[in-house]
Amino acid sequence: MNDGWDPVQYGRFAEQRAQPFWDLVAMLQQPPGGFGRCVDLGCGSGELTAEVTDRLGIEEMVGIDSSDAMLSVAREAIGCGDDRLRFARGDLGKWTSRGDHDLIIANASLQWVPDHPEVLSRWWAGLAAGGQLAVQVPANADHPAHRIAIQVATTEPFLSAFNCLPPPDPVATNVLGPEEYSTVLDGFGAVGQNVRVQVYPHRLESTASVVDWTRGTTLTRFTKLLDPDLAGQFIDAYRASVIDNLGDVAPYFYPFKRILMWARKG
Repeated sequence: MNDGWDPVQYGRFAEQRAQPFWDLVAMLQQPPGGFGRCVDLGCGSGELTAEVTDRLGIEEMVGIDSSDAMLSVAREAIGCGDDRLRFARGDLGKWTSRGDHDLIIANASLQWVPDHPEVLSRWWAGLAAGGQLAVQVPANADHPAHRIAIQVATTEPFLSAFNCLPPPDPVATNVLGPEEYSTVLDGFGAVGQNVRVQVYPHRLESTASVVDWTRGTTLTRFTKLLDPDLAGQFIDAYRASVIDNLGDVAPYFYPFKRILMWARKG
């Protein structure tokens, strides 16, 4: 079954997507005994998971993802293997553990599941005393490129293909405000927290590059539900509408809002 994810398409903006991850890592506090058991929820193609394992000297890291396509690339990237690191298929919205993790990190993945207070509660329960939670979610559902996707999905022949129910934007429906996340973390009893909004200034080659960006992420919720021919038509219609609304500009400035949060368990 097609899960909608294309590692090659997603990787076209690997450098831009990596920066929030490392900003998130920079929020961590190095524990006296180092990081023991850790998990990367929504690891994607695994390159960053492997690199952070090396950078932080992590003893045991598991990368969890729901996409077989992404996991296939992740496992191949390990090469001959690293006994500190493995990858597994799983649902990050249901993931839990018995309270033995020093670090739970989730970069640009939590937005895909609903009920963040409940999900974060399960993740928090998976932390050992002194463990750290680090999460980053996009917060740019108000950007025209995202609103245009919904508009195109409500036109024919796409609306009928979606049974008149185009998939909603998970960022718009699932992501909370930064002050709400801060309140949730305080409710968990976090002894330290840092929640912030950051705008990443991406200067893309042209307006059309925005289409290439969104094809690797938010548009997957549409294209995975369509046959290949209709998915191609959807992308073409979306591209035309993006350029019509945003102009045919080169380069194109794409400001991208994200929420970064870190908290430590007492």
